[in-house]
Amino acid sequence: MHRNIQRLSEQLNSIIIGKEPQVKLAVVCLIAGGHLLIEDLPGVGKTTLSHALAMSLGLKFTRVQFTSDLLPADITGISVFNRERQQFEFHPGPVFSQVLLADEINRATPKSQSALLEAMEEGQISADGVSHRLPLPFFVIATQNPSHQLGTHPLPESQLDRFLMRISLGYPDREAERALLKGDDRRTLMNTMGTAMSLDAFLTLQQQTGRIFVSDKLVDYILTLAAATRHSGLFAEGMSPRASLALVQAARAWALTEGRDHVLPEDVQAVFIPVVAHRLRVANTSQGRTETSATLLRKILQETAV
Repeated sequence: MHRNIQRLSEQLNSIIIGKEPQVKLAVVCLIAGGHLLIEDLPGVGKTTLSHALAMSLGLKFTRVQFTSDLLPADITGISVFNRERQQFEFHPGPVFSQVLLADEINRATPKSQSALLEAMEEGQISADGVSHRLPLPFFVIATQNPSHQLGTHPLPESQLDRFLMRISLGYPDREAERALLKGDDRRTLMNTMGTAMSLDAFLTLQQQTGRIFVSDKLVDYILTLAAATRHSGLFAEGMSPRASLALVQAARAWALTEGRDHVLPEDVQAVFIPVVAHRLRVANTSQGRTETSATLLRKILQETAV
């Protein structure tokens, strides 16, 4: 099982050079059964990582380019009247796949963004009073451009809360970028790579995640972190119980990738900011704040006793 995780990570790191921590977080997110949000500047490898994750797991993959004129039905599907049968028939949209890449999700309007809410939370789509189940497993990997760029619409809190993690790739270092410039095109490399893990092995990993032991003392540590976000005055609202559950879920998956059957405080600390930062909004004060939620959460980690 650990070897399967290593093989998957090695294959992804051969495509996304110099971003081992971010690649590991992306793998942990999918093993935990969560949806992944990748936020960064255009051209740093967000879409490439998303595509490589789907291909490495051998999952059915669909990409939707989110634009300002995208309609909800363009994602979920539409009912069309069949004259021969004299009834409406549902034609599934691109969301009916195992991995949906929502590329530049914040370039669509809030109405189109919200078309994914039911799919991400319930694993189904409702149309004309009928529920249609999505394939298993089902993941949304969304890429998002920085909010200061033209033509973007901020994701509402309810949408952000559906993503287990948010990660950022950032610029590669000099040596990694040198390897990119001298090597083969990433898309060419992806077309030659095979499946790093079978679907059965991946589903087994997901099942094992739920069996990773979490002690009472570790639960108390997570509760203390949650309380710090709620009562510190740093955030408009603190961690919700859903966020605390997500933290436990991600920490279990991280421990599994480390080859352990129990969660340590270090596992919680490793996933704390990717799981929590996008769910919290920095509080407005009379003095004003320039820190990001990630910076403030890092302070909470440092000040909270284990």
